[in-house]
Amino acid sequence: MAKYLLLKHYRGAPEAVNGVPMDQWRPDEVEAHMQFMNDFAGRLESSGELIEGQALSPDGVWVRSDGDGQPPVTDGPFAETKDLIAGWFVIDVDSYERAIELAGELSAAPGAGGEPIHEWLEVRPFLTAPPTVTQ
Repeated sequence: MAKYLLLKHYRGAPEAVNGVPMDQWRPDEVEAHMQFMNDFAGRLESSGELIEGQALSPDGVWVRSDGDGQPPVTDGPFAETKDLIAGWFVIDVDSYERAIELAGELSAAPGAGGEPIHEWLEVRPFLTAPPTVTQ
């Protein structure tokens, strides 16, 4: 089994076919989308392929160590993940092909007008060994 991250983006990925932002959807469209996500997660949980799935709040800040004292906190001017990352699923599947298949299914979540979003999802394998450095 191999672990993959299926990463959902607010923006920063290629434009979705039905790319109407969620804050412009009707309440029933948001509800249908969330139900799709819950059903998708439920299926993966039943098959043993779901490790975790989370939606992210748009709130967040950057923090870093700055030596002694309180670490600095900023809300920009960086490209903020809170503006880019909407949520994720961590899956444990038999193959890369299965990860791609599941990402394709997730891409079809309903959006505005009840039509599939056809959003792009980032599929990233978990690092299983440190990279080899050669000179």
